[in-house]
Amino acid sequence: MRFLHTSDWHIGRQFHNISLLEDQRHVLRQIVDLVRERQVDAVIVAGDIYDRSVPPAAAVALLDETVNRICNELQVPMILIAGNHDGPERLAFGARQLAGAGLHVVGPLWRRPRPVLLKGRHGEVAFYPVPYADPATVRNLHQVEVASHDAAMAHLLEQVRSDNPPGRPCVVIAHCFLAGGETSESERPLNIGGADQVSADYFRDFAYAALGHLHGPQFRGAEHIRYSGSPLKYSFSEERQRKAVTLVELDAAGQAAIEQIPLRPLRDMRVVEGALDELLAKGKNDPRREDYLLVRLSDTHAILDVMNKLREVYPNVLHLERPGLMSRSERLEMSRERLKRGEMAMFEDFFRQVTGEGLSAEQEKALAACLETLHREGGN
Repeated sequence: MRFLHTSDWHIGRQFHNISLLEDQRHVLRQIVDLVRERQVDAVIVAGDIYDRSVPPAAAVALLDETVNRICNELQVPMILIAGNHDGPERLAFGARQLAGAGLHVVGPLWRRPRPVLLKGRHGEVAFYPVPYADPATVRNLHQVEVASHDAAMAHLLEQVRSDNPPGRPCVVIAHCFLAGGETSESERPLNIGGADQVSADYFRDFAYAALGHLHGPQFRGAEHIRYSGSPLKYSFSEERQRKAVTLVELDAAGQAAIEQIPLRPLRDMRVVEGALDELLAKGKNDPRREDYLLVRLSDTHAILDVMNKLREVYPNVLHLERPGLMSRSERLEMSRERLKRGEMAMFEDFFRQVTGEGLSAEQEKALAACLETLHREGGN
């Protein structure tokens, strides 16, 4: 059995008010091409299909286009589960009818586990979808006393073990946060204070655990307990991640051979640093000038209309940081102590921060006169 493990498509996502739909279409077409070229038997999407519970129409159309190419044109079954970003009921509309066409969608959590049984080169493999569910949902639906994500997942996976007969290879598909996982800024926390973390040990005795939620490709506990990661970078904290999908092949004994297949973004997401003049000069010949950028300027003086200057060479600058303005030895930090120094001292700090120079004697005299007039007219 050869299957492709993907997750966290987040179709319809916007980043700094920029739609990433075109970028998502570009990378989803690569996934379709891989399904054809590597002759896979199934495709898994381990949650967060959409970026929000009520996706925009264009996002629904892109998913429809992708599913049609895989399930209808290539005749390859897909298994999709709801993640914490998805609306499980909306995602699962028509799921019973769609299963007959090879599209297996699991939105709300089940009362009893229902495997998707697929035939591969070495026989039948059971895929058990475990959509995202918080402890309260598990507690109410299963009538068990669980107060944490860890206890909830332990209960659900015990249900899976009891349902799967001995000797049948079993793949679990889940959307959760394994303890020790490497996080990114673009992931919505499942809970606060570490209560969302789940032990990887619960997944150890399955043939493979296809996990979703964490956006960086990684494994925890054992190599077959794995996050495929998101197909695109969704925050600048993911700059160094190498996005991929995971190709898994189960042999006759149910052992997994794993291959990471890289994906090529339409536009990368990266951070560039330096002085404005240097960045503008480099940008004119930068073959990746269309990338989404966070720019950190090292200049220590005020610059008029800096964002438009940058976008003349880097059209997709999305965020600008100016650490250079705060890099001088005195590091002018706004605090209560500075507020006590009075208007003259505060303006002197501001002037030095903007111009890099102190006030001249003539400027100090003019400022003092101005402040005196303001105080007098204000009745102070």
